[in-house]
Amino acid sequence: MTVSDPSMARTDGEHLSASIVIRAYNEEAHIGRLMEGLRAQRVQPHEVILVDSGSTDSTVTIAQHYGARIVRIAKEDFTFGRALNIGCEAAEGDILVFVSAHVYPTHETWLGDLLGPFSDDRVVLSYGGQLGGDTNKYSEHRLFAQWFPQEAAFPQESYFCNNANCAVRRSVWETLNYDDALTGLEDLDWAKRAQAEGGWLAYVPKASIVHIHEETWAQVRNRYRREAIALRHIDSAAHFSFVDFISLFTANVTSDFRVALKHKMFLKEWRSIILFRFNQFYGALQGHRDPPELSRALKRRFYYPTSETHNHPDSAFQNNVEGRIDYANLSTGKSEQ
Repeated sequence: MTVSDPSMARTDGEHLSASIVIRAYNEEAHIGRLMEGLRAQRVQPHEVILVDSGSTDSTVTIAQHYGARIVRIAKEDFTFGRALNIGCEAAEGDILVFVSAHVYPTHETWLGDLLGPFSDDRVVLSYGGQLGGDTNKYSEHRLFAQWFPQEAAFPQESYFCNNANCAVRRSVWETLNYDDALTGLEDLDWAKRAQAEGGWLAYVPKASIVHIHEETWAQVRNRYRREAIALRHIDSAAHFSFVDFISLFTANVTSDFRVALKHKMFLKEWRSIILFRFNQFYGALQGHRDPPELSRALKRRFYYPTSETHNHPDSAFQNNVEGRIDYANLSTGKSEQ
């Protein structure tokens, strides 16, 4: 069964409380805007929990200013899955909502939209749309448009999701913790296992956030290398060869060049496009050490360029003015110091 709109779900699971869980390390430049976005929501969370892994800046102070409860994990003990499990263990809500510390919601209906699918008790996970910020690389904007299209999916067939903007049912997490040994993609691993047990996943594009990345090229490469290592453990059919590296690098650079030319951004972005795609796929090549063949569906979702129509920045959830948060006119559009 496939339903295109999560609002068509059954309504036997209403009035669920939500706990926001944020993983953070030295995020003073961004955490204030996220907390302002949470404060502006029409549906308010039951609590906000910050899992801090040893910040040495003002991250904790800013979060506490907004009423967040602080849970700590030693920096040397940090993994993405372990930090989430610690935050989930401390949470009290029926629904556990995960957001990265360097994101902020675009609309005041974000949380309500993300929680909507849980009115159907078959839903175990929902995730929302993502947009890049001003500092994101040009090709990453293209990736966000590819990974987070305008069309809702309910239930979703694949186990793709992203914990930068995601919610899971607490009762399911209690019997299905995150894998704290993975180097990344703990969200896909959890979704795959939950889906295998009959749980439904929902994609809600209008529950959108802006996801800010300010990475060096080495950090881009390491991120994709780390995720490739994790993918090999999640998908036993995973494989990424030197031929994949060459063909996918060429295909994506060509696709990005074509769109950049159309939008009159080629002269500004051509070098960034080459460097991003090289580090993306070279990192993936490093992370795959001759495991079996990567499943076709996941390879397409992670790597292949999409048609130009799916990569235009003027997406429906970006341009929806109704309910949009005006951060410039909030008490602060920047982090509280």
